[in-house]
Amino acid sequence: MKILMVLTSHDTLGSTGHKTGFWLEEFASPYYVFLDAGAEITLASPKGGQPPLDPKSSQPDAQTASTHRFALDNTVQQALAKTLRLQEVSADDFDALFYPGGHGPLWDLAEDPYSIALIEQFQAQSKPVAAVCHAPAVLRHAKNTAGKPLVMGKQVTGFSNSEEDAVELTQTVPFLVEEMLKANGGLYSRGENWQSHIAVDGLLITGQNPASSDATAEALLKLL
Repeated sequence: MKILMVLTSHDTLGSTGHKTGFWLEEFASPYYVFLDAGAEITLASPKGGQPPLDPKSSQPDAQTASTHRFALDNTVQQALAKTLRLQEVSADDFDALFYPGGHGPLWDLAEDPYSIALIEQFQAQSKPVAAVCHAPAVLRHAKNTAGKPLVMGKQVTGFSNSEEDAVELTQTVPFLVEEMLKANGGLYSRGENWQSHIAVDGLLITGQNPASSDATAEALLKLL
């Protein structure tokens, strides 16, 4: 069971002067769900090397059992520092694809041609694709085998408009995940702010927010 996890390389939060990147819980929680299930995990990012960590996800109120485990795990920290470049990986070599969120993917992975092609290849090969929180942004330009938006007619979720409002970044992000999914024909659903909520439709799995990280990863394992 080989799982490819793709992280953002983007570290700038629009024109705010603040840093962003991937959200630690959304990487650590799924990583350990996969690891503990015996999966072989490969990490990649658009630029390769160390992906940027959203500094807010290191703050005390954002910590979970998985992030504490990560802090003591030299093996995963070393692997994270050496992510492969996205253009070096092939869908042929993996059984599933997972995208952790954070605001970073809105800028790079949503527009990255290698990422878009990878998602389309996984789906064409009947392999599951999962994304949590802001990471469903990666589905923005992905098409199905008929050339239509991949999310069209599918049950999907992702970071909600109300959650983006709550973190006061509605005017900062290049687009809103909820609005993009709806505009592409996705059947968007959401739970309460900050509560776990996932959507599974065929081989596509999406999670709403950081609290959905474990459930998104577990749903992916169930498909495998």
